[in-house]
Amino acid sequence: MEKVILISIDGMRPDGLKKCGNAYLNTLIKKSTHTFCARTVFPSITLPCHLSLFHSVPPERHCTFDNTYIPPVHPINSLFDQLNAAGKRCAMYYGWEPIINVRKPGTLYASEYIHSYSFDHTDDMLTERALEYIKIAKPDFVFLYMVETDEKGGHDNGWMSDAYLEYISRAIDNVKRVIEEAGDEYTVIVTADHGGHDRSHGTDADEDMTIPMFFVGKNFKENNEIEGVSILDITPTIADVMKIAPAREWEGKSLVKQLH
Repeated sequence: MEKVILISIDGMRPDGLKKCGNAYLNTLIKKSTHTFCARTVFPSITLPCHLSLFHSVPPERHCTFDNTYIPPVHPINSLFDQLNAAGKRCAMYYGWEPIINVRKPGTLYASEYIHSYSFDHTDDMLTERALEYIKIAKPDFVFLYMVETDEKGGHDNGWMSDAYLEYISRAIDNVKRVIEEAGDEYTVIVTADHGGHDRSHGTDADEDMTIPMFFVGKNFKENNEIEGVSILDITPTIADVMKIAPAREWEGKSLVKQLH
């Protein structure tokens, strides 16, 4: 049975990732099918982007256009809904409270929220908590959401500032730990939700709309760079890896099928 860990690093620009100086990036590239030119949705704002990720539809269909959640008039099943219907156990670890709206109540076996400004380096703490649970419970799907790159790096100090690059590097250290400790049992997918410029994001500029993605696991070729990828493709890809039915409404494509 295939299991997946999805890691979202909020606000991580591809050029910031390349510039942050983390030595593990080269290893990640060699181990993965990857892209530095995937596209997110407009508006390039955290909650709409993540709702699009998990529902595989643009904001025009899920009806949330900023960080205030609005239930859609026509409900669309999310990845969590499809996993729950298939009897899969899901867990979620997150540092920004509104992100919980990517799932409906009753679809999680475990979750933990740590406010990103309650401690220094809460991304590290959430990674630790997620790995502890993975070792004990072996859930089928884990969503690990790191927000410090966006909040403390981009908004507080500016995209591409030294502080922003340092938060990216710390996030990649956490990615390294997840892959080294759980990568033998799990496919690990790493993405961003959007980029950013100055101290903001949300526009259709390339700096806001272009994101990196990495797919590490037996369904994906190593050292393989791909193009034409959208944030809408992540959920169909996870469904394919985990061999569950996709929702009828999903608009993205499975990258597993694209590679065979």
